[in-house]
Order: sequence, then C-alpha cells, then structure tokens
Amino acid sequence: MDHHHHHQQLFSLCSSVPYVFNIKKHFFLSLFSLSLLIFSTVVILNLVDSSSFEPLLRFGLLSPSSSQTLTKDCDYSKGRWVRRTSSSSLMYGEECRFLDSGFRCRKNGRKDSGYLDWRWQPHGCDLPRFNASDFLERSRNGRIVFVGDSIGRNQWESLMCMLSQGVHNKSEIYEVYGNPITKHKGFLSMRFPRQNLTVEYHRTPFLVVIGRPPEHSPQEIKTTVRVDEFNWQSKRWVDSDVLVFNSGHWWNEEKTVLVGSYFEEGRKVNKTMGAMEAFGKSLKTWKSWVLDKLDPDKSYVFFRSYSPVHYRNGTWNLGGLCDAETDPETDKRRMEPDAAHNRYIYEVIEDMRYQHSKVKFLNITYLTEFRKDGHPSRYREGGTPVDAPQDCSHWCLPGVPDTWNEILYAQLLSMNYRTK
Repeated sequence: MDHHHHHQQLFSLCSSVPYVFNIKKHFFLSLFSLSLLIFSTVVILNLVDSSSFEPLLRFGLLSPSSSQTLTKDCDYSKGRWVRRTSSSSLMYGEECRFLDSGFRCRKNGRKDSGYLDWRWQPHGCDLPRFNASDFLERSRNGRIVFVGDSIGRNQWESLMCMLSQGVHNKSEIYEVYGNPITKHKGFLSMRFPRQNLTVEYHRTPFLVVIGRPPEHSPQEIKTTVRVDEFNWQSKRWVDSDVLVFNSGHWWNEEKTVLVGSYFEEGRKVNKTMGAMEAFGKSLKTWKSWVLDKLDPDKSYVFFRSYSPVHYRNGTWNLGGLCDAETDPETDKRRMEPDAAHNRYIYEVIEDMRYQHSKVKFLNITYLTEFRKDGHPSRYREGGTPVDAPQDCSHWCLPGVPDTWNEILYAQLLSMNYRTK
C-alpha cells in the first residue's frame, strides 16, 4: 500500500514538473517583456524633447519631477544658432526702459536687423522657454545680484527687460535709491514691488580690492590689485538668493601693468606676476569668500564664462572693426579658441562642488563666439566722438545676452530653484 502510494506521489510530482516549468517560463518571459518596455520608454524619452511629455504628464503616466530631471544632464553650452520662425518670439524691444542707450543699436542707426533673427539650439535637448512670470514667482522676497564688469551690466539689463515682461504695469518697477539708469553708476538695485524682489548690479571689474600701493613703493606703481583680498562691497551680497559673477575683461596687461596698476599679495607688490596668474589667485580669493560667507542652502551662485570680443583688423584701440558683420560665423576655423580665463574659472568651481553644490559654471563662451554680428560696433550712443573706437565687446539689446539668461533660467530650473 505504502509502496503503491509512493509511486502515485512520484507520478503526480513528475507530471507537475512541466507545469511548474511552464509557469516559470511565462514568468520570465513577462519579466523580460516588462524590462524591455521600461528600457525602450527611457530611450524614447531621452530622444524626444521635453515638450512631447505634456500628454503623458496630463494622464499621470509621468510625474512632473521625472520630466524635470531630464534637463539636469543637458549641456546647453554646445549647439548651433538657428533662424527664428518669427520675430514675434523676441521677448522685448529697444523701448525697454532698463536699457543703456549704448545698447540700443537700431535707435543708434544700425539698419540691418538680422542679428535679432537667431535662437540658440543646444545639441540633444531644448532650452526651456523663458517664463518671466514663473521666474518672478520663484524669486519672491528675494535678491538676484550681478557682480562684475560692464558685460555683466549688459546681462543684467537684458534680464531686467526679460523679467519685466511678466509685469502688467511696468512703471511700478523702480530703482531703490532713485538713481537713473546710466552706465556710470557703480551700483543699481531695481525693485519688483509685487514680488518684493530686487535685481541688482554691482560694478566690480576685478572682484578683488583695488587700492593704494604700500608705502615707499616705486613711483611707477600707481595702484595695486590685491589678489588675496575680496572686494569690500561684498558684504552687500551676502544674503542674495541668486548671484551671477563675471570677470576677465580687465585681467590683461593694458588695463593693469601698462597703466601703473600692479598685483599685490600678502601686502607685497609682485612686479613679475602676470595678469593670468593674478586672475587665478583672485578666483581662489572669490572661492574662499563664497564658501565662508554664503549659505549653501539659500544661495545659487554662478560664475559666467568669458564673453568673446570680435575686433577684426586690429585691437579695440588700434582700429579694430566689426561693423561689417551681419550674420553669425559659419566657418568654425575662424573662431577663436576657448579663452584662457575659462580654465581657471572651471577648475575653481570643480574644487567647490562638494562644499557648495549650488555653485555653477555658466558657460556661454562657445555660443557667443559665433556672434560677431551682435555688437554695437560703430552704432554708439549719441554724443560719442566720430573717431571713437568701435564697440565689439558689448552687445546690442535685445541680443546675445538674452540667451545667457535663458540658460541661467534653465540651470535654476534644473536645481528646482525657489527662494527660501
């Protein structure tokens, strides 16, 4: 009996083996199909642009945060300039009251307007559309501060005009200290009252202290650039929410040593120190200040890369020109190599990543190098002497700095920026 029962058990076990294998086979096939589906979805999502996600978001198939992370790995600094489909996509015009007259190129006599017809298209992704109302809302009760030279001012004015498109009554935006917007003011603070937001510009071309030389210095030393002492105005910047630094255009022999301004370190003048070595040391001073004074939970810090100049047939003071340029560069062989300044900036920021995760390199050099057509050139503000040098370093507005600010906005979005 036991023996017969044992045979029956064995038989039923053997007959169930194919059944078990069958279940396992179906299970693994289903698992494989599911994996394939997930993998192909991820690939497709990476290939299409973020605007294609909207239907998926609407039906709850993708959480908004997953579409947001797709912008995080996008390198906006590489791409190409493409023609706009219509000029109506310009965000503002020359009538914007926050513009210096020197940047209103059409008003100053420039006839061609082709320089306005281009937009930057990054490789492999799209720049998010600049949304002034959203940017203002995210910045409520905050401070956005630009610190640097007059190219920084160019970018600040561009952002002022872009943000003001999100304000119904633009006349309510005012300068906190009642100062007119003239390029000679070293400090301007514009308030958007409904958001209790200020957008500020602080003119500090070197970022570090420019001062009197130590006592008993040789006569040729008129001033010194103290590479190890951060600018005294910096106490004003400490509680900013967004800080955009730039420096570089003054770090050359012409604007330092040749006009009697030498580099000083440890209260000693070093007459053999070159401009680029001094620039590197000043960036280390900037880094120490950021890490020491800024709250990494609050402050989003950017250092913008070098903005290229386009003087042809001579330097800025020796007859350099750019007024014949009406289109972006198409021949990459004619483009200048990356500015030496950028390697110094990039390396300092890489060093800081683990101590302050919200410090970013705003890399605009390559995209800007194409735009030899975007400068004021000879279309300077009224009253400029006829024989004055052409301006092939600043930018007409609207113009190229609008793209820098679109990238600034995109980088802030990728970090889920909102004022604390």
